Amino acid sequence: MISRWRRACRLFLVAALALLATPPAFAGAPLVAAASDLRVALDEVAAQFARETGSTVRIVYGSSGNFRRQIAEGAPFELFMSADEALVFALAKEGRTLDDGVLYATGRIALVVPEGSALKLDARLADLAAAVADGRLRKFAIANPAHAPYGRAAQEALTAAGAWDAIVPRLVYGENVAQAAQFALSGSAQGGIVALSLALAPGVLGSARYVPIPEDMHRPLKQRMVLTRLAGAGAGAFYRHLQQPAARAVLERYGFTLPGD
Repeated sequence: MISRWRRACRLFLVAALALLATPPAFAGAPLVAAASDLRVALDEVAAQFARETGSTVRIVYGSSGNFRRQIAEGAPFELFMSADEALVFALAKEGRTLDDGVLYATGRIALVVPEGSALKLDARLADLAAAVADGRLRKFAIANPAHAPYGRAAQEALTAAGAWDAIVPRLVYGENVAQAAQFALSGSAQGGIVALSLALAPGVLGSARYVPIPEDMHRPLKQRMVLTRLAGAGAGAFYRHLQQPAARAVLERYGFTLPGD
């Protein structure tokens, strides 16, 4: 009984926060749950969709793992854009979606180093363990690997570089990859691993520097989107728009690898 009550409270909170964040012009628009790495690119695609169709969507950004749980518990999302396709497959198996969805992109990660940091901008992260040992690195930001796909990719890359064990005591975890980017660039951390899409977004890095991390240092970040059982016509229209050349071009500009390329 208590667990059902807590679950109902969580779902109410999800819906209430979405409504509070919705301008009047967006009232009644389909609700989209999107991975945080899409924050800038998807806003641009949504604006493009609005210009072309006159229709709007409401987008909530967060960690894919949290969205997967919320949708399984009945949260009112109509479209789920996950940074990990396994989460979509799990929801489909549970009957929460219309089908298995489609692969819309493969993500990349990047090392970011804020101005004044003594860390080397090294794509293969070879400097990080040494920086812990010699005191140059005190805090380093990544998304939480427990529920954020970009956090798991960061952990895999740090492990491949032989730096994971040394850096764990220095890690600062973001709830999602967008928050990890905020931590990495705040000045209190010496760097971090974030989504390449956020590093490429205008104005996000400021004076910080970045370098893409080689794809062979982590498993592919295959990102899949799917319509939930609650999807209406508006969500379906946006889902189809995301697969058109204009929307794909935006994603490609933000560093995503597109299916079929």
